[in-house]
Amino acid sequence: MLKRLAITLASLALAFGPQSQAAPPTKDIILATTTSTQDSGLLDLLVPVFEKKSGFLVKTIAVGSGQAMALGQRGEADVLLVHSPEAEKKFMAESFGQNRRLVMHNDFILVGPPQDPAGIKAAKSATEAFQKIGAGHLFASRSDNSGTHAQEKKLWKAAARSPEGQKWYQQTGLGMGQTLSVAAEKQAYALTDRATFLALKKTLGLAILCEGDAALLNVYHVIEVNPSKFPKVNAQGAKAFAEFLVAKEIQDLIAKFGIEKYGSPLFFPDAGKKEE
Repeated sequence: MLKRLAITLASLALAFGPQSQAAPPTKDIILATTTSTQDSGLLDLLVPVFEKKSGFLVKTIAVGSGQAMALGQRGEADVLLVHSPEAEKKFMAESFGQNRRLVMHNDFILVGPPQDPAGIKAAKSATEAFQKIGAGHLFASRSDNSGTHAQEKKLWKAAARSPEGQKWYQQTGLGMGQTLSVAAEKQAYALTDRATFLALKKTLGLAILCEGDAALLNVYHVIEVNPSKFPKVNAQGAKAFAEFLVAKEIQDLIAKFGIEKYGSPLFFPDAGKKEE
């Protein structure tokens, strides 16, 4: 009798024991983000602070915004930090993300050889600058579906230029830092975010030739990948990271980042602001 009871209890333990215990929450968060946040050094500042405060460990995948959102669309990332507003809105409309929040901005700039063979320094707008480059001057494009590439395509369209297939249009398929290296080597023009350029400026020999146009604004949002669509995502970790980025203490860190080294901030905090 006792032997039979022992066997029955053991069978019940096997049948219900492991299933009745909740799986411990994972401590790893997969952050899919842009190369600009990595190349500028901003993540090197923020991620260790987050890991220390939260106990989560961040695995960063630094790619273009388009590739970052593609990872989110497959449920292969938990949280996104990206800068391609039109693509982000589509991502949200298709229910791949939730809680899209404004984090910060900087701006895009047009850089190129200091001699400025296209004469874009005299251009009155970014559109005019692209028109001048589109007359046949060497241009290095990321061509990687990143936020920078999306902005570049908008500017070519505004300039009524179609660079695809032109010999002067060099498509790198690389991140921002590597594309700037290609532009420096070939003495080509390039569209870049200011933060990455300033971080690499000493090694490039390129000059800022067009800046300040409203069309060059570069806005970053954080988006949590939707756990209703992908139950395996680390929703708790994604929310913790998103809330970390928009917290006042961290927004203050973002505001100061770059001042000591470059004399001006590389990003401007925007959490809580209304978007135009």
